[in-house]
Amino acid sequence: MAAAGDKVSVLLPTYNERENLPLVVWLLARSFQESGYDFEIIVIDDGSPDGTQEVAEQLVKIYGPDKIVMMENNSVLFSLGTAYIHGMKHATGNFIVIMDADLSHHVCLKQKEGNFDIVSGTRYKGNGGVHGWDLKRKLISRGANFLTQVLLRPGASDLTGSFRLYRKEVLQKLMEKCVSKGYVFQMEMIVRARQLGYTIGEVPISFVDRVYGESKLGGNEIVSFLKGLLTLFATT
Repeated sequence: MAAAGDKVSVLLPTYNERENLPLVVWLLARSFQESGYDFEIIVIDDGSPDGTQEVAEQLVKIYGPDKIVMMENNSVLFSLGTAYIHGMKHATGNFIVIMDADLSHHVCLKQKEGNFDIVSGTRYKGNGGVHGWDLKRKLISRGANFLTQVLLRPGASDLTGSFRLYRKEVLQKLMEKCVSKGYVFQMEMIVRARQLGYTIGEVPISFVDRVYGESKLGGNEIVSFLKGLLTLFATT
């Protein structure tokens, strides 16, 4: 069970997630209720044209405004970094989960076991893995992770994943230090955490590809990732 006073704020950046959002919220709410954690889910939408905001507003009515918080990210340049900064302004928990999947209670329990500053879900350790990807997507992910391990030696097995728990004050400090945008942001967070001496725990996860919608990963994101990786290698 959670310690008295602990609360988890989940930051969920969204863009065209109308079909996925109700399922993710339901899974999160069930997981938190079963594990005894107080929680809130902050949906940060990038002006989705598919009606994601309307769905989020309905979820607020169903679960209550103390559990679901809906907001728009009005930043001119939307990215994971700006979404998390925006969401942090409204987070009331002492732990923050950033994610685009479910399984939140596993990282919470792992944090309690080791009193870690950060707990990261990993697809590349233990019984972790990926399901639903074609060979090309798997090769891109494996190749990206291999390059990060060789060039950055981060002390963590999965730098490109987006399922993590942070102490709130640790996440705030890391956001002050990070300059990357997009997919490189997740990688830089771990690298900066290592530099600052924060403790990192890992939990093997089975990542399942999305049921609805399309992946946001494209050629431009891959080029941006490689540029960001080389920049981190040269500056850290």
